[in-house]
Amino acid sequence: MSRIGKKPITVPAGVDVKIEDGNVVTVKGPKGTLTRALHKDMILKQDAGVITVELKNENQDNLQGLTRTLLNNMVVGVTEGFKKELEVNGVGYRVQKQGNKLIMNMGFSHTVEFEDRGDTIIEAPSQTSIIISGPDKEAVGQLAAEIRKVRPPEPYKGKGIKYAGERIIRKEGKMGKK
Repeated sequence: MSRIGKKPITVPAGVDVKIEDGNVVTVKGPKGTLTRALHKDMILKQDAGVITVELKNENQDNLQGLTRTLLNNMVVGVTEGFKKELEVNGVGYRVQKQGNKLIMNMGFSHTVEFEDRGDTIIEAPSQTSIIISGPDKEAVGQLAAEIRKVRPPEPYKGKGIKYAGERIIRKEGKMGKK
């Protein structure tokens, strides 16, 4: 039995949730609008600001938890939004924002550029930090992973792009003969 899937989702004031045929859910809020098609074997019920997810078959409780989590992330996304922070470490590595583009100098012979994608916004408050924010948790995480992939942190000196708070396990370098 899914403990997460049984929990009801409370819809805050100012958020509009529409459940259509085929379990297509549209959530509108102050931060934007999200639409997602959820699994057809789930029963979605909406009563007075509360959404519950129920099973058609008893053996699919893992889908119940997934469906409830996806719905909750949509509601949280349009009210509060999601944010990922990245840190840039290394001599000469720097980032800056020009218009809607993030320009990155990462030690290559060329600069690397990323653009804002719809509601997902990239900010560069300093030359060594990047903040990605938006209402869709999946899109924010995907863009953060793509930016990190440009120069992942290496284990010897720790240079590269890492998530804020990420701990890089350092390796010891080669020892010379004595």
